[in-house]
Amino acid sequence: MDKVKKVILLCHCVINEKSKVKKIEINPPGDIKEFISLLIDNEIGIIQLPCPELTCYGLKRWGHVKEQFDTPHYRKVCRELFQPYLEQIKEYLANEYEIIGLVGIEGSPTCGIYKTCSGKWGGQLGNNPYLEDTLSTIKLAEESGILIEEIKNILSENSISFPLIDFNKNDMAAFMEKAKPIIK
Repeated sequence: MDKVKKVILLCHCVINEKSKVKKIEINPPGDIKEFISLLIDNEIGIIQLPCPELTCYGLKRWGHVKEQFDTPHYRKVCRELFQPYLEQIKEYLANEYEIIGLVGIEGSPTCGIYKTCSGKWGGQLGNNPYLEDTLSTIKLAEESGILIEEIKNILSENSISFPLIDFNKNDMAAFMEKAKPIIK
């Protein structure tokens, strides 16, 4: 019998950065090993959620803003991808496990919990005479990404709740401070 009956959900790229949009790293980000070690040391089960962006657009995709993903089709894909995980969550809860939280990706247009990338982005890049104006609209908005919005709706529809926290690899100290209370 399990001594610790706790499970956490992690958005896909928390532990698989290979699924993210390619970018040039100016400053090497923090290391996720401390967080994963904390989960393992505390015998927390890990559920890695799927990546809707990778599923829909592959590895060669450009960066997007939330408004580009805010379509009926993408929301449907997010709901469908989450369905098997909802069933797992229900099974864990039925067997007296605690879902201690869900870790999203701060700033992600899909997986941001409290902050998402937003802007008036779209159209062709090459011949856009207003490209600088378009780029200047991109910002972090105080809202959730599309997958997280759909997960929140699904959990609410099923009367399930647990903490949600954003992962920010560029501020590991702040992230760890938010994560430790839900793990212990």
